[in-house]
Amino acid sequence: MKITLLDRLLLLATGLLAAWQIAIGIDRLSTLPIIAYTVGFGCLLVAALLIIILGFEALDSPVVVIVSTLIPLSLSLGLVWEHLAAIRNFYLLFAVSGFLAIIITRSIPLKNRLPVLVLAAIHGFAGITIFLLPFFLVFTGRAAPGFALVGVGGALIGLVGLQLSFLKAGRPILSRKTILLILPGLLLVTTAAFVLGFSAV
Repeated sequence: MKITLLDRLLLLATGLLAAWQIAIGIDRLSTLPIIAYTVGFGCLLVAALLIIILGFEALDSPVVVIVSTLIPLSLSLGLVWEHLAAIRNFYLLFAVSGFLAIIITRSIPLKNRLPVLVLAAIHGFAGITIFLLPFFLVFTGRAAPGFALVGVGGALIGLVGLQLSFLKAGRPILSRKTILLILPGLLLVTTAAFVLGFSAV
């Protein structure tokens, strides 16, 4: 499917929002959350630029599965480190070991369902964390109501990542044409939700 001018404009807006969040939106945080959010939004920025330059063919790169998981893992790690101090070291261990597990299962040619199961489990858990934790913080009065938009962004980025991951794995949930049709707009809405949500803290 050929990328259109509208797709490129939507992706450019996504990249600009991600760059703004890296440069300005996370400057008040401690070191590890800044690193985690920078990695997450940096991956969004790079992905948007690559698709603008190379078209949707960039999604055929073997690194897509890895990057699509690095985004929710990084963002969820930043959230947990900031707001759930009691389990921050456990979650850091989960994020690092989960990322390594995905790299290993994608590097070794396995003919069973293990790579897909590992990917779905790790990506799904990180996505659920980004989705539920902001709503929990708002519900318990530990964050402003607008912070719930981070949870909305988490749900959307989980959807995007799983769609791309299963597409790359040869087991798409939706058709490739449908995924590519909604991808630029979905990435923009997702990034906007994150930026607005984090600004509400």
